[in-house]
Amino acid sequence: MPAKHRELLRFVLVGGASFVITMTITYGLKFTVLTDKPVTALIIGVLVATVFSYVANREWSFRTRGGRERAHEAALFFLLSGIALSGIALGLNALPQLVSRYVFELEQPQVSLLTQEVADFVSGVLVGTLLGTAFRWWSFKKWVFPEAGARPRLLRGGGREISGIPDDPAA
Repeated sequence: MPAKHRELLRFVLVGGASFVITMTITYGLKFTVLTDKPVTALIIGVLVATVFSYVANREWSFRTRGGRERAHEAALFFLLSGIALSGIALGLNALPQLVSRYVFELEQPQVSLLTQEVADFVSGVLVGTLLGTAFRWWSFKKWVFPEAGARPRLLRGGGREISGIPDDPAA
């Protein structure tokens, strides 16, 4: 599989795992300690998943990309993922649920509990996650991990691979 598609597939898998983390934490909080604060529960779930996402993307999805010192890279990753906790990525993730709850009033007592929960899931988890993921994919490749082949990948036999091409013919 070409390196470009391998990165995207790995990014999507990390995103899927982050999605599960987001859902688990969001609904765990929403049905226990934050029953009256569903948007806060979602934001906490997204933040925890973002920490996981940084580590997994750096070490797996974009493991051969780089071009920045690790502290600078991490700062950019979290800045672009959350933009000071209320910016583009996090806002894109929470915006659909805010609209669903507070513009369309898809919350109790205006609608049934089932309708409210389905609307929260579709707007906050599905649509919000898709919007946030599209922004993150673009921004991470543009700013956080800008240089392909900046960190060589070790191959079996001691060779190195940069940008999908082994530099050791024996590898």
